[in-house]
Amino acid sequence: MSAIFETISDKNHEQVVYCNDPLSGLKAIIAIHNTVLGPALGGCRMYPYKSEDEALVDVLRLSKGMTYKASISNLNLGGGKAVIIGDPNTDKSEILLRSFGKFVQSLGGKYITAEDVGMSVHDMEYIRMETDHVTGIKRAMGGSGDPSILTALGVFVGMKAALKKRLNIQSIKGLKIGIQGFGKVGYYLSSHLKNEGAQVFGNDINEEALNRVVDEFGVIPVAGDELMSMDLDVFSPCAMGAVINPTSIENLKCSVIAGAANNQLEKEDRDAKLLKEKEIMYVPDYVINAGGLINVANELQGYNKEKAKYQVEGIYYILMRIFDYAINNNISTIASNHTTLSNSISGLSTQQTTNNTSIGTHTGQISNLITDVSANTAQRNLNTSDISSNTAQIYINSQDISSNDADIARIDASLNKITVDISSNNSNITTNLQNIISNDND
Repeated sequence: MSAIFETISDKNHEQVVYCNDPLSGLKAIIAIHNTVLGPALGGCRMYPYKSEDEALVDVLRLSKGMTYKASISNLNLGGGKAVIIGDPNTDKSEILLRSFGKFVQSLGGKYITAEDVGMSVHDMEYIRMETDHVTGIKRAMGGSGDPSILTALGVFVGMKAALKKRLNIQSIKGLKIGIQGFGKVGYYLSSHLKNEGAQVFGNDINEEALNRVVDEFGVIPVAGDELMSMDLDVFSPCAMGAVINPTSIENLKCSVIAGAANNQLEKEDRDAKLLKEKEIMYVPDYVINAGGLINVANELQGYNKEKAKYQVEGIYYILMRIFDYAINNNISTIASNHTTLSNSISGLSTQQTTNNTSIGTHTGQISNLITDVSANTAQRNLNTSDISSNTAQIYINSQDISSNDADIARIDASLNKITVDISSNNSNITTNLQNIISNDND
């Protein structure tokens, strides 16, 4: 087996599509992990990967996470993801985005794309010119707009859930929060934290993004290595993944890790155990950052902002169940989440099977009703035929009666003529007799 198929099989993906268009310069990979619960929904990321292998590994990890994210959020959706290899600042163009849209369209709805790192709501509009299978478009076009707003809300409520469970703290006021990465989600998260009175530290390789949160929210800039070794209440990774590994775990001095980045753990099982041993509560990334997915998923049924916000706030209670299960069974939050996921997928699959069985039963009932209707219709047709036959017979009988009446009338006319003739003859006889009598007298 080739290395590519081994890599794909390792994470149990259903389908991986390589997209190549020399005219537009598009080089992309679409990974569909699982569609048991519904079509695979997941964002498209544009990033200057160093190699195609690096891009493949990233899209496989991300798409698998989307399956978990959709399931734990009780959405009837599967997991998928797409990556476009290139620099979004220099390589992105309308023709490239529309070319990607054509590849999405070719999958016939099995994969639904959305906004991710390096992409914008405006980019989704170009993609939508070629396919209906896209979410995260602007509100004016019937979409939900920027999904990062509700992603940040989900991270915020998830952070509060972890602090409540780990430190029994209700308020974030005065706590030290370290944020790595101030893209869209990091920016909105900083706003929530400032409003709650938290002390926020952070860094970003993008100086413009860092300066913006410093100016607007009073974020205290800290060098990257220093941030991860600071004495913090919460460390919040909101940039790229795999930042939590044995080396960084050794330096961490926080009580909670709760961030928006995907695939924060370099190796899930290994790093989750190391964090548990160090008594650092890790909030599973594909639960805490599910707000964006919940938001765009609402577009598929007709977007309702309040409904989406309500569902995202429910992340707090989902995490509380995961934390309780982990504590009660002395396992990591990742292991606890996997158990919750298995139950969720099993439950949704069972419900889907029940629904299919119900549909099958209803279909059988409908078929029986159709058979009954057909039988009744056939019987009605037979009755109608009998009525038509009887009507025809009555008509024939009526014609016979009319014919007999005509014969009787003719007979009556003949009898009348005979009677007239007899009367005439009697008159003649009488006249003759009178003549005879008269002659006799003479």
